[in-house]
Amino acid sequence: MLKKEYDLEKRWGKLLIGIKDLLGKKPADLNGVLFIIGVQELGQGMKNFSKEQKQDLIHIAVCKVLSLAGFYELDFIDQDGWPHWKLMKELPHFGLLDQEKLLKIQVLEYFEKEFEIDIK
Repeated sequence: MLKKEYDLEKRWGKLLIGIKDLLGKKPADLNGVLFIIGVQELGQGMKNFSKEQKQDLIHIAVCKVLSLAGFYELDFIDQDGWPHWKLMKELPHFGLLDQEKLLKIQVLEYFEKEFEIDIK
């Protein structure tokens, strides 16, 4: 494993522990963390969401974290309070592992910026 990848996984592990300390439950994977971000960004608190709403929450999170790198921009918030995003620049064509790496890097940046925590 390259040092850069090792550092990313080390920081990711620290984030998961921090989320567990905060919420009392450790997210199982990247999608679990994205779901938490989606709920946070929706701003309506934790409640029962349908399967489709859970997918929408993950989409909101992906757009939010990728907006930090200029890929998306908030377009509008609908009458139900759900944010909608527009693509600002083309996403790179990565394989699944590289997509996951990009999302993890952006998720870490999200928590560092939005919650002013240092995950180094």
